[in-house]
Amino acid sequence: MATWSDIWLLDSASPLMEQLTFFHDSALFILAIITGMVSYLMYILLKNKTTDRFVIDGQLIEIVWTLMPAMTLIFIALPSLKLLYMLDEIESPTMTLKTIGHQWYWSYEYSDFFDVEFDAYMIPTNQLNLNGFRLIDVDNRTTLPLMTQIRVLISAADVIHSWTVPATGVKADASPGRLNQGNFLINRLGLFFGQCSEICGANHSFMPIVLELIPMYNFISWIKEKF
Repeated sequence: MATWSDIWLLDSASPLMEQLTFFHDSALFILAIITGMVSYLMYILLKNKTTDRFVIDGQLIEIVWTLMPAMTLIFIALPSLKLLYMLDEIESPTMTLKTIGHQWYWSYEYSDFFDVEFDAYMIPTNQLNLNGFRLIDVDNRTTLPLMTQIRVLISAADVIHSWTVPATGVKADASPGRLNQGNFLINRLGLFFGQCSEICGANHSFMPIVLELIPMYNFISWIKEKF
């Protein structure tokens, strides 16, 4: 659930994104405290008219203002490093989704099934249905099962793209000749939107990503019927 401190973040749809949101909130809280403290000290100094020309050092205060920032940085760095390792760790994925960026659309391949692949183009505004989403909906949504550990393999066929779905916490570059990977487990039903986050050319902003999460039994039926 969104709070006052993450009004510009999407509601998380995966455990990894939940952890990223918690870290964002805690780091923002620390920054707010530091900003308030520094502002208060600056105000006190500006209002203080007393001087003491005999004060030439203060070892205690120097120790304090050295240790406090160091401890604050450690307090921020430890959960940050933990999150970095969690984002890179891929343990026993249930299924694999391969995505390839083109100018300017995405191709998807379900590697665990025989000959299941398709292209996803953005639907032009004049062809949208009444329940469509302008500039972020595609003709073939990427359908995935709920509560399933999914590994996504990301590459590109021409220039550098970036496969990004903010609600899942996944953002990985799609580079020609290279294979990047990410992982996510989405824990709620619905549509989750993303876009290419790399400036890849004239139509960079017209290659959206749409994930449609459905229950596992519906996903199996979808695979059988569609392919």
